[in-house]
Amino acid sequence: MRIAVCDDEEKYRVHVKTELEKIVNSIDVVIDSFAQGEDLLKKIENKPYDIIFLDIEMPTMDGITIAKKIREQSENMELVFLTNHVEYALEGYEVNALRYLTKPVNPVKLQEVISYMIKREKNRKIIWVKNKDCEEKILVTDIIFMEAQNQKVEIHTKDKVYVHRYNMGDYEKELETDGFFRIHRGYLVALGSIESFGHHEVRMEDGTVLPVSKTKEKKLKDALFQYVKEVAI
Repeated sequence: MRIAVCDDEEKYRVHVKTELEKIVNSIDVVIDSFAQGEDLLKKIENKPYDIIFLDIEMPTMDGITIAKKIREQSENMELVFLTNHVEYALEGYEVNALRYLTKPVNPVKLQEVISYMIKREKNRKIIWVKNKDCEEKILVTDIIFMEAQNQKVEIHTKDKVYVHRYNMGDYEKELETDGFFRIHRGYLVALGSIESFGHHEVRMEDGTVLPVSKTKEKKLKDALFQYVKEVAI
């Protein structure tokens, strides 16, 4: 898990980071701290965080503005606002904030947030792809479809398209129990992202129309029926 703490006041920043280190106590957790939102934004351009503890009242750029810029990049990073003024709570709905914590932060409240994140991560499958000079995490639930491109795979998600050197057949095996179906030699789709299914084609939720092999049509209908049945339970 990757955690960021952003607060211009050192005493609060150090307090939250110290309490988090006591709670997680794991080599699999990285905790970075920032005194300015601008530095945080630069950092997440290369590698996002799972959760960001963000002070609202900062001099150069306030927390709400920073949160909006974060949301322009991704909807996946959880945001927890740190503040002394609960009246900011309504603005937090605009950026889908997970929670508000009053300062100085109560360690018990921090524990609740981290427990939620740990439980969530256990229930969310991810894949890692190499993008330029870094590894990026993709939530399987964010994938709409994949397209084979020679020795690479284009992964189309709700936010962006990733190009990754990988084998489509391996992804098919890896994701077969996660609601994915190979509709064509060149396409692997998330069944839950299919908007409509017609003659030899499907329309995905992002508007993309993809071909369905004739030999796959009946199996796709069966897979869709089974998927809807399981989701409805």
